[in-house]
Amino acid sequence: MIHEKSVTPPASNFLRVVIAQDNKSGKYDGRVVTRFPPEPNGYLHYGHAKSIILNFGLAAENHGRCHLRFDDTNPLKEDVEFEDSIADSVRWLGFDWGEHRYHASDYFDALYCFAEWFIEQGLAYVDSQTAEEMRSSRGTLTEPGVSSPDRDRPPAENLDLFRRMKAGEFPDGKYVLRLKIDMASPNLNMRDPAIYRIRHASHHRTGDKWNVYPLYDYTHCVSDALERVTHSICTLEFQDHRPLYDWVIDQLADGGLLERPLPRQYEFARLNLTYVVLSKRRLIELVEKKHVDGWDDPRMPTLVGARRRGFTASGFRLFAERIGVSKSDSWLDFSLLENAMRDDLNDTTERRIAILDPLKLIIDNYPEKQSEICFVPNHPQKPELGQRSVPFSRELWIERDDFMETPDKGYFRLSPQQEVRLRYAYLVKCTHVDKDAEGNLIAVHATYDPDTKSGTAGAAARKVKGNIHWLSTAHARLAEIRLYDRLFAVPFPGAKNPIGHAEEAPHTVETTLPDGGDGDAHPLLEPHARDYLDDLNPASKRVISGYIEQALVDAHPEDRFQFERQGYFVADRFDHRCERPVFNRTVTLKDSWNKR
Repeated sequence: MIHEKSVTPPASNFLRVVIAQDNKSGKYDGRVVTRFPPEPNGYLHYGHAKSIILNFGLAAENHGRCHLRFDDTNPLKEDVEFEDSIADSVRWLGFDWGEHRYHASDYFDALYCFAEWFIEQGLAYVDSQTAEEMRSSRGTLTEPGVSSPDRDRPPAENLDLFRRMKAGEFPDGKYVLRLKIDMASPNLNMRDPAIYRIRHASHHRTGDKWNVYPLYDYTHCVSDALERVTHSICTLEFQDHRPLYDWVIDQLADGGLLERPLPRQYEFARLNLTYVVLSKRRLIELVEKKHVDGWDDPRMPTLVGARRRGFTASGFRLFAERIGVSKSDSWLDFSLLENAMRDDLNDTTERRIAILDPLKLIIDNYPEKQSEICFVPNHPQKPELGQRSVPFSRELWIERDDFMETPDKGYFRLSPQQEVRLRYAYLVKCTHVDKDAEGNLIAVHATYDPDTKSGTAGAAARKVKGNIHWLSTAHARLAEIRLYDRLFAVPFPGAKNPIGHAEEAPHTVETTLPDGGDGDAHPLLEPHARDYLDDLNPASKRVISGYIEQALVDAHPEDRFQFERQGYFVADRFDHRCERPVFNRTVTLKDSWNKR
């Protein structure tokens, strides 16, 4: 089966222009170094795929390199399990960092020394205010902040306190180290941001060496500079943080502690897809409350879930190229991702036959003990992939909706009034049906014309409108078929007054930065007025038994196929066995959601 290919052209990418201009001017002597810096505290999702493809892709296009750097500054949340999963996902998407795998914790010594330098220069101080006191003294967008009583503490006293913080003398929350910048700045991020906190916790890489840990805004820019990153690419939530990024590394470079030219931060719009949630808290809730079957549930927007569903790395790359890179947030309909997967799978997957809602078809004039081979192309557009043999016999399985006893107008499949072709085989005509005591249809009887086999001269002499697929009951194998669909039934789960189309998305509201761009606040949604769990799609997973041809039994885990007239399916990477075949539906042949 061939579906009509999507024709969405590649979109623009302003970062390509930026890098081309830098290369032309010789700003970085032709170097292009990007980085992907995830925090190892969870599984990557669709939005991370866009960032991975962007950062690694731009580096590859310019003969540069992309670093994989784990932002492991919070010992309470991070784990080696997540690091391994992240690395596997990056590799699965088709990228490799070579020798350039780093951790923010690699720079803990340097970050600490730089913090002491800031203190010695009178550019940082230890603050004893509580978190609530600092929050209230920070000011608002229209009112300046109020300086801390500790802001003018002498550098020597600050240095002593900071070293005692490092030595573990004080409890968590007793002090923080803040940069001394400008409490009246119109940018709240410049109002003496905290850069170190006390945290008595063992780190999965550094053990119990540290009792103080650097915060993200400080760590991120310094790490970039130490790694000689040229283009530091992050999402729009960090746009207001760029002045702080520049201030920190400029001060260190002016002090001779960092080498110029320094990295430059650029921001792009993160991925906003309808019908999914990407908030880490909500994803955790879906897993812990067992609304899904784990982080790799094929309905989850995680990359491990996408892989298990049968989404392809090349499909993600095609999707990323089509949507481009923008400086403004907007909503993208989930069908764009599905269409990219369809187009990729249509080109790359062989065809197979499966009957998902079986109805027996008995060909009464076919010899009872006879069977024969029909030759079926593995891909109708790629003859070089060859053919396979599919047995034909007197009793067959057909799809239940391929027969209608009283057909509707325009119905061209099998009925008492309608002759059809059994795909790759013969023409058949219904003669009568069998029903049980309750009147339920249990079998269809037909006769066949032996002179009409596909591929013979007789086949061309008779034309019919209907063409249905089938499997021999004697040769078909039972399989578990998992029919996955969108996890949520509405485009904007949990939003007030759910609406039907991406272009009708709720208006933009101001939000503060959600934990590294992956929190609950969303820059395009009104505050949640409903429980997003109320919007779960009850039909997002159906498990059925269906019949498959032998070639599918022999499939390996993660082998992908188009089930003719059904959709694209993948052999489950964990549960599929020859003795117990399991296939997951990746995506249907056509988008039906925009017609609902």
